[in-house]
Amino acid sequence: MPSQQKKIIFCMAGVLSFACALGVVTALGTPLWIKATILCKTGALLVNASGQELDKFMGEMQYGLFHGEGVRQCGLGARPFRFSFFPDLLKAIPVSIHVNVILFSAILIVLTMVGTAFFMYNAFGKPFETLHGPLGLYLLSFISVALWLPTTSHQAQGSCGCLVMILFASEVKIHHLSEKIANYKERTYVYKTQSEKYTTSFWVVFICFFVHFLNGLLIRLAGFQFPFAKSKDTETTNVAADLMY
Repeated sequence: MPSQQKKIIFCMAGVLSFACALGVVTALGTPLWIKATILCKTGALLVNASGQELDKFMGEMQYGLFHGEGVRQCGLGARPFRFSFFPDLLKAIPVSIHVNVILFSAILIVLTMVGTAFFMYNAFGKPFETLHGPLGLYLLSFISVALWLPTTSHQAQGSCGCLVMILFASEVKIHHLSEKIANYKERTYVYKTQSEKYTTSFWVVFICFFVHFLNGLLIRLAGFQFPFAKSKDTETTNVAADLMY
């Protein structure tokens, strides 16, 4: 492939990587990861509410990794509330999981920015080390993908750490994060989660997963072989050499 086309491809990959980094930074700071509907179980049971009557006991909340807000309803009107994970909810949430989600999110941002620099260096500079060249870009893309979403079990075992999406999903679904937030400092009423859905920030992170794969395809399109890939001729030569010994 002509050098000019390679520059264009590396530039495109660099722009995508930079946009991904900005998206993750924005997602990290916004309370738009989860939107949940909560039911005031105590009030609904007291009046034996059913059907449309349950609407008077339905509240909602939305939150991210650092803060959120919502409305509680228990038959006596809406009660808005706001909360922060640090330091308000430290005793109510699985702190280790939550901190790991934030930590690996920050690591991914750093890796993505470094990847952006390498893409631009390959486009306009003259790489002279393996880490700066296509192999380094493959490595960064692989690490970034491994940090975001689960692949197969053997890939997960070989990844750099726990996967951010699995950690966050387990915190929400297995540890019932929304219920813990809704019931925080509530001594009279008990709230139960009715529904939960992932919102904008979560899907921004999810899209970044595909961006790293796309960057890998762009590198391949530029005419570089995937790392550790050998041609059949090379393998045949190696086998023949082994037999001679």
